Amino acid sequence: MIKLTDIKIPIEKENCLKNEIIKILKISYSDLVSYKILKKSIDARHKPDLYYVYSVAVEVDNYISNNFEEYFESESDYYFQKQNLTSKFRPIIVGCGPAGLFCAYRLSVAGLKPIIIERGKDVDERIKDVNKLLGGEKLNQESNVLFGEGGAGTFSDGKLTTGISSPHIKRVLRAFVDCGAPDEIEYLNMPHIGSDNLRLVIKNLRNKITKNGGTVLFEHKLENINIEDNRIKSIVVKHKNETIEFETDTLVLAIGHSARDTFEMLKNLNFKMQPKNFSMGVRIEHEADFISASQYGKDFKKLKNATYKLSTHLSNGRSVYTFCMCPGGVVMPAMNEDRTINVNGMSDFKRNASNSNSALLVNVIPEDYMQNGDVLSGVKFQKEWEEKAYKLANENSNTFFAPVQNVEDFLNLNKAPKTKVVPSYKPNVVYCDLHKCLPNFVSDSLEKGIIEFDKKIKGFKQNAVLTGIETRSSSPVRVERENFESINFKGIYPCGEGCGYAGGIVSASVDGINVAEKIIEKVIDKK
Repeated sequence: MIKLTDIKIPIEKENCLKNEIIKILKISYSDLVSYKILKKSIDARHKPDLYYVYSVAVEVDNYISNNFEEYFESESDYYFQKQNLTSKFRPIIVGCGPAGLFCAYRLSVAGLKPIIIERGKDVDERIKDVNKLLGGEKLNQESNVLFGEGGAGTFSDGKLTTGISSPHIKRVLRAFVDCGAPDEIEYLNMPHIGSDNLRLVIKNLRNKITKNGGTVLFEHKLENINIEDNRIKSIVVKHKNETIEFETDTLVLAIGHSARDTFEMLKNLNFKMQPKNFSMGVRIEHEADFISASQYGKDFKKLKNATYKLSTHLSNGRSVYTFCMCPGGVVMPAMNEDRTINVNGMSDFKRNASNSNSALLVNVIPEDYMQNGDVLSGVKFQKEWEEKAYKLANENSNTFFAPVQNVEDFLNLNKAPKTKVVPSYKPNVVYCDLHKCLPNFVSDSLEKGIIEFDKKIKGFKQNAVLTGIETRSSSPVRVERENFESINFKGIYPCGEGCGYAGGIVSASVDGINVAEKIIEKVIDKK
């Protein structure tokens, strides 16, 4: 096969890719055996002229040329090799988000029959609990947008962009496709699965794990870790009213960024942990058509709702940036504790809701929140402001309304309380002064950042609404490890976003695989 790159085709001629390949290679139709799209992106730099840009791998009969790069791929690029390993104890993974699922998947292919312990419910039951909250009912603190099968990513856009480089990325994407995700995630420049598709994909991935001998236990919450001679001996798990002890020599902590009670337990057990940077801010919503027109021009209706990515470094030393942008999406209640408000964004695969939203965040450093050397000061800082956001918008403990504000009002440019953009957050919103539930350095930086972004997307500060607040963009702590294993306790592997080693679905999945590979390596070494 040979590789062709930078093939530009007008968006209205998307079906002409095959013709363009034949034209480039100067061959007949009968000579083209097959072709595979490797990468597809949109070039909107010269709007209103819009182009798709492709890289493809092409198989051609009797074709010899030194002008093009050869392309090779094999099954091992996309799949893990089956093994029949055994161990005295089954490895236990705490957490059923992307890190935990892919760690378990890799271990199950190796024959090690992992057990996943998940405090939340399976995805079907979890959806019911989230829908109850959206309808104004009580928050289930163990089954919500943050806790349950699939982790926080289940109720997101399912974005698969990442800044890391790893051979496992192809394996993660292929696993998703095999489990029901759209084929396009393997080649789009900015792929996403969509929350609706993720719900099926996650169940199918769980079924792969169990078919390989793994076990997934929902509504099982880690309560304690028993350690002897600096080595894992067993864990104590609570299931409803029952306490269960599992003996093991391998424990993976894929606990997610919101397992605050688990962080407290690890601190009490003297795990080495460090405070780390995270970010705080709000969600900004515009009408989806406005964003698409700004990105694509007059022909924006020919494409899916557009995305954007903005950042600026301010003279005060702060960075303001957009994160987890959800075209044609909604703002979701993403908290796991009563009397707190935290929000996140979610899109289905079609991204066809009326509004587009994005996190609008400011970097937070340990010097902003550290108190008395407490490694969990960042957690307490997050919760303090989440409680202020709750108090600002709610008069009693039975509601989870979110505080919102017109952007121009936030900037003190216009005192009108509302904008034509209707906030998408459920169960409801209350118009407030968001300065009252954000640290001064965050609100001041957001004001400056919005003005800068308005220079990049004209109209960014008009007809937009802010929903507060977002504090969980990443974990506020890092559980220290060396060569993937806990620095001070053997057999324990801090993993994924919650322990400070990932920043999204793909990077968390890859970290889970890397941890699994290290466990497999140790099992082989013992033989």
